[in-house]
Amino acid sequence: MCYNEQDVYIGSEFMKKRNVAIIAHVDHGKTTLVDEILKTSGMFRENEDTSNVTMDSNALEKERGITILAKTTAINYKDYRINILDTPGHADFGGEVERIMNMVDGVLLVVDAYEGPMPQTRFVLKKALEAKAKPIVVINKVDKPSARCSKVVDEVLDLFIELGADDDQLDFKVVYASALNGTSSLNEDITTQTPGFHELLDLIIEEIPAPQGDPDKPLQFQPALLDYNEFVGRIGIGRIHNGKLKVGQMVNCCRLDGTTKTFRVQKLFGFLGMKRLEIEEAEAGDIIAISGLSDISVGETICNQGEVYPLPLLRIDEPTLQMTFGTNTSPFVGKEGKFLTARQIEDRLNRELQRDVSLRVEPSDGESWLVSGRGELHLSILIENMRREGYELQVSKPEVILKEEDGIKMEPYEDLQIEVPEDCVGSIIEQLGSRGAIMDNMTNFENQVRLNYVIPSRGLIGFMTDFMTLTKGYGIINHTFKEYRPYQALQIGERKLGVLVSTETGKSSAYALGQLEDRGIMFIEPAVDVYEGMIVGECNRENDLAVNVVKGKQLTNMRAASADKTVVLKRPRPITLEYALDYINSDELVEITPSNIRLRKKILDTEQRKKFDAKK
Repeated sequence: MCYNEQDVYIGSEFMKKRNVAIIAHVDHGKTTLVDEILKTSGMFRENEDTSNVTMDSNALEKERGITILAKTTAINYKDYRINILDTPGHADFGGEVERIMNMVDGVLLVVDAYEGPMPQTRFVLKKALEAKAKPIVVINKVDKPSARCSKVVDEVLDLFIELGADDDQLDFKVVYASALNGTSSLNEDITTQTPGFHELLDLIIEEIPAPQGDPDKPLQFQPALLDYNEFVGRIGIGRIHNGKLKVGQMVNCCRLDGTTKTFRVQKLFGFLGMKRLEIEEAEAGDIIAISGLSDISVGETICNQGEVYPLPLLRIDEPTLQMTFGTNTSPFVGKEGKFLTARQIEDRLNRELQRDVSLRVEPSDGESWLVSGRGELHLSILIENMRREGYELQVSKPEVILKEEDGIKMEPYEDLQIEVPEDCVGSIIEQLGSRGAIMDNMTNFENQVRLNYVIPSRGLIGFMTDFMTLTKGYGIINHTFKEYRPYQALQIGERKLGVLVSTETGKSSAYALGQLEDRGIMFIEPAVDVYEGMIVGECNRENDLAVNVVKGKQLTNMRAASADKTVVLKRPRPITLEYALDYINSDELVEITPSNIRLRKKILDTEQRKKFDAKK
């Protein structure tokens, strides 16, 4: 197989193969490491600009510095084709990590040289060990002044033992790296770091077993990931377990319900460097993408006609959180967005279903839909993408999905890990206690305290706002889904303080805002368009307060005893999408447009809202 300057991808039969996934906690450096491996492998010309090479191609991924969608790439190194899968680190996308383990024979476990194993490290490593993948540990960020390499390696070993790793998995090799600087070494001494990742690539070849599979056996290909393209429809990405696959071949798809469907393979894609390239043929061990079946799904098996041997189904994580998406009903509807109608929003949600197997969409009425996902981040990224595409919509407060087992109501629980300065511990423990959290462990190191909890998922809704305030922005919080447990009848998840709600429609005035500053914290500046029922600030009491923010100062020809002073207002609290979803109560909505994120009451009319609240 070769890769020439015309980007021609020529069969892989003559190359030895290695399939490996890169797994880690959020922000431990997976994607940066993949980018550096691509550079080390010689996939780029000497004069090619590699300063902007990154596997995180989505605009949101670049802005937030996180991987949202799993990415596939491959390199040629010493007569080997090494397929590399860059996985998401956030708990909301853990389902992709689990399915990817079905495609690889080994994993690179990336761990921060200071933070050590974190909640998501445990989750992804558990999935890798269950799949019997061979691990190589990469201790990243060794250039940090606070790096504690030997202790972190001991902590990783303890985690392996705790998760029941077998002897072969416990005998893991360790590479010490600074992905940001593009250096690595097999020794923890930072002075031994050398440019490039040749030692790591050599270890992949030596340690990771070759993919099992026989090209001469009947075809078995199973998609583990989905992509979508307007021209060819759904694309299934996965590994060929046995046999060969050619463009134009007639094959059978074993559906999830046990039925079979015959279709023709329209296109096959291979991966090399940063490119997805069309290929004519692939064989056992190759990781490829296939198109031709418009509704291909994760976990189905593609087989030869007349030789139907389905593989075991892949588990897809069930959603744990839901919210209602609806058409925008505010007085400002249509002023800022291009796509406003129920049909346009429904079409967009259906398109998202084509590529996201963890998402569920159920029509609620003609103008709204119940959308279920893996967590707040999962759903907020969908909302943010829709906003940037020109959609206007309104969404409700997120709610956890309850289920019933043997007549008992069950709710999702999460493992929660928090790191805070010592002076914040008391207030955090008090806050979590009121949210039904149970402490597992508490450890101190270097003026920081690490707290481990098990908490109901609904106890985390709205917690981020309080957490950032209580820790003055110095806290670190991570959580991952644990299990379903019996429902606890606790009143948690609602905001305690009331809000300031506008009684008028118009432009806010500096004079009116100045008069209201002692009533709470404002969310808006002067000269902002507001409408009746829109939330303009947070009240400093528990009840909501109806306020007039458009009132101007009365002008008279009488001169005041003292000269008028310019109104100096405090800076308003910025409202981000995540903050808004966290903040609202069940009687409130978030209005989302391409230009603005507004908070509002479900009932906009002030008098009607008062009557409704009185009935409660």
